[in-house]
Amino acid sequence: MAQSIATPAVQIKRRFTELLPAHVILDACAAAGHRWRRRKFDPVVTIHLFILQVLHGNTAILHLRHLTRCAVNAAAYCRARGRIPLAVYETLLDHTARLACQGCEPVFAAMRVFLVDASSSLTADTPSVRKLFKQPANIKPGCGYPMAKVLALFDAASGAILRPLVCSLFVHEASNVWMLHPLLRGGDLLVGDRAFCSYVHLAMLHARAAFGLFRVQQRQKVDFRRGRKHGGKGKPKSRFIRKLGPYDQLVEWVKPKQKPKWMSKKQFAALPAGLVVRELRYHLAARGQRTRIVTLVTTLTDPALYPADKIAELYGLRWGVETHFAQLKAGTKMGQLKCKKADGVKRELLTCFIAYNLTRTIMRDAAERQGLAIRRISFLDALRWLANARDGDELIVLAVIPLRPDRHEPRVKKYLKYRYRPMTRPRHILKKRPYLYADKAK
Repeated sequence: MAQSIATPAVQIKRRFTELLPAHVILDACAAAGHRWRRRKFDPVVTIHLFILQVLHGNTAILHLRHLTRCAVNAAAYCRARGRIPLAVYETLLDHTARLACQGCEPVFAAMRVFLVDASSSLTADTPSVRKLFKQPANIKPGCGYPMAKVLALFDAASGAILRPLVCSLFVHEASNVWMLHPLLRGGDLLVGDRAFCSYVHLAMLHARAAFGLFRVQQRQKVDFRRGRKHGGKGKPKSRFIRKLGPYDQLVEWVKPKQKPKWMSKKQFAALPAGLVVRELRYHLAARGQRTRIVTLVTTLTDPALYPADKIAELYGLRWGVETHFAQLKAGTKMGQLKCKKADGVKRELLTCFIAYNLTRTIMRDAAERQGLAIRRISFLDALRWLANARDGDELIVLAVIPLRPDRHEPRVKKYLKYRYRPMTRPRHILKKRPYLYADKAK
């Protein structure tokens, strides 16, 4: 298929098409070896429609005819989305990530800081999707939705998502996080919660000359007392080296005897017998927080270059991952996906991430114009502007999030959207025996 194609019937003249022009999409298709016939839904139109759909809250396909003022055949559009290889969506995600990261100052000196975490999304309850993604074990078959788990790497400076890994619900994050390591360079810092804290993970990062900063797992014994012993029941396994502060010390973690199931024997044999790490602890003074004491482990072992208060500040960036996933679920409606095939679910997720990165690019531009940090710009306001802005529209002044450092809200719900009973039996059984869900009080 030649790179120059005829002008399609569907014309999409939106601001996001300037950020993701036709030649970028065509180059991605050529790199993936994708060939197509001359038709209404060529790759450029299809992907632009897909992004437009996601920017409007993953709206229904029938809504696209109002957004584009052109007839959009739902079946033909869905087939066109399925014809585009996943590699094309991945290439476009890389392009939008580079776009969003341009011009963002690092959060600490010249060090690049990355955040890693996992989240989940409800998917359609179809046989092909259920086979790959599974549903929670405490729910009976036919009474819930399968869930796709997404392990993602975020840039701390821009908030852009660099690489997602989509897997089944029961795959632990620690078994896949090493697949994100090729994106790291020497001197980079990876920050994550206690799910990523292990000797194996820290040693693999150390082998790449990258640093790790994680919260210590509950089962890991950490003792800051002087003269403490190691080994034995109830005692830390790490060997004490020296004190750096009241709750700051250098220790040597020992290589475990048992290999993780996900790791090959060759990989495990290449790990060193021991690794010098830094353990530190700090207290949270803010009222209303569930966690009051935080214990960290890191390979940032130099106290002169990396003071304890700065390490605590760097770990505080980890909460940004929760905010990013919340923005994805609230803005692009990533929390509940619509595609009914496993590959379609992956394409839908990748398109949500592409739209998210395009929105982060608008937030970066607005932050520069308004003289603010990017985290102060409202994500939803930027998303709404990008979804409705026409080709050539000037960027307006976006809403600013007020600084509320001492804000505390109880983790409760006031408005209950639905008061129906939870489904405990498949729908086809409930239709035959309605008394199973009838209100006994009536």
